[in-house]
Amino acid sequence: MLVWERPEPPNRPAPASLSRERIVRAAIRLADADGLEAVSLRKVAAALDVGPMRLYGYIASKEELLDLMVDAVHAEIRPAGDHWREVLRSLAESTRHVAHQHEWLADLLGGRPRLGPNALAGGEIVLAALDDVGVDAKMPVVSAVNSYVIGAVRREIAERRAERATGMDEKRWQSAHGPYLERTFATGRFPALETVVRDAVHLDADQTFRIGLDFLLDGIEARVSG
Repeated sequence: MLVWERPEPPNRPAPASLSRERIVRAAIRLADADGLEAVSLRKVAAALDVGPMRLYGYIASKEELLDLMVDAVHAEIRPAGDHWREVLRSLAESTRHVAHQHEWLADLLGGRPRLGPNALAGGEIVLAALDDVGVDAKMPVVSAVNSYVIGAVRREIAERRAERATGMDEKRWQSAHGPYLERTFATGRFPALETVVRDAVHLDADQTFRIGLDFLLDGIEARVSG
């Protein structure tokens, strides 16, 4: 039986009461502070001041704990809107926002569908908004948006992590590599790349995300309206 359907142990007198919700919230706090490597049943138990064996009545493995953590933060992803395009934009932007709040989520997005109650509720909202889209196109449309968001979020989180690891933000990194690019472009082997680097507007992460999302939604709209 999956963890979503398995009942919790009955309450019993104990120095510290437990529930799946308390366990998951403690795990999320650890992950928010120090990443997924800080999450283990032993460390969560220590944070709750209980013995690790007590957790096994509620959660059978670390994999179940991670599933519960992901579904808990899915409750913060609230797609909304009056038209399918608005709902898809809301899905994309709210997923990105939540991933920035819980950086570890970027490492767990993608893969097999999430089947927790919060993830299913969000999926129902999105698919219900796609009434005007043929049933065979619904999942490819949602998958396209999710894939775009996952790729963008992982790139942004990787930049954050690189900045923390090196102590060098994006502008300082660009300045450090500028002389190398100047020498490379002087060879004349990369004219298209040189033109973009020199002449294109340099967008920040928010602008890049929103423009790319517009391109994607425009394409979806043209396809489903054609």
